[in-house]
Amino acid sequence: MNSTDTAIEVHELRKTYGELTAVDGISFDIHRGETFALLGPNGAGKSTTIEILEGYRDRTSGDVRVLGVDPGRGGLDWKARIGIVLQSSGESGNVTVGEQLRHFAALYPNPRDVDEVIAAVGLESKAGVLIRKLSGGQRRRVDVAVGIIGAPELLFLDEPTTGFDPEARRSFWQLIRTLQREGTSILLTTHYLDEAAQLGDRAGIIAGGRMVDLAPIDEIGGRESRVPLVRWVEGGERREQRTDSPAAVVTALVARLGGEPEGLEVIRPSLEDVYLDLVGHEHAAGIAADALNETETAR
Repeated sequence: MNSTDTAIEVHELRKTYGELTAVDGISFDIHRGETFALLGPNGAGKSTTIEILEGYRDRTSGDVRVLGVDPGRGGLDWKARIGIVLQSSGESGNVTVGEQLRHFAALYPNPRDVDEVIAAVGLESKAGVLIRKLSGGQRRRVDVAVGIIGAPELLFLDEPTTGFDPEARRSFWQLIRTLQREGTSILLTTHYLDEAAQLGDRAGIIAGGRMVDLAPIDEIGGRESRVPLVRWVEGGERREQRTDSPAAVVTALVARLGGEPEGLEVIRPSLEDVYLDLVGHEHAAGIAADALNETETAR
């Protein structure tokens, strides 16, 4: 594999536990400087995939390179080049925010300035406060600060804004945009689809251990799934039309019907709409396949 332009390369990755297949032959790459959103419902294989990429879990088969290195064999030099923000932290709360950051900064060869990082995550007024006395959202900001203190080339963000209020989420997005401008490669997992749409360059959607779509954020689901939908009631019947020109369709309806149609809606599908449709189709396909297998077994 050529890792010159890629931060992560995954080819036919599989992970099985006995008869259970958690990850079923997925392939994708992440370009250097790109923010890639890995999306999927709970149990889809997302966390397993990330743990393999971080070097925490062995794979059953497939080729994986993270910053040009097999994560299963990554040493300290490789680990110093990545940053990880886990879903939850097990760190002791009996130190202050500043002490925690200075401790982790000492582990890296070229760390960021501690005070700058504390300011970046909005904890300047809490620098001298014990972590155990912080709110849940503030502790989450400490987790993020620990993840970026080493100035990583590649940053794993696993549900980073869980527990954030809306204002804190927006501030966090600004921090991520700063990292993006600096050229940091980012792998983001989140259940907030608006967050993926705001921050991601591309997205991969995993369901049932398989990659069901992989595309730039505004192309997930294909062009047809993003075309606006005009709905209205006419003659007692619900009607709808997909169109790239919803205003023209509405204007024509008003002229033909002599006024605004009953129940008029113009729906512009969001990433969340497309995601739910893709995951729903995959779930239905999985149920059908299980039913077919059971039928074949019965025979």
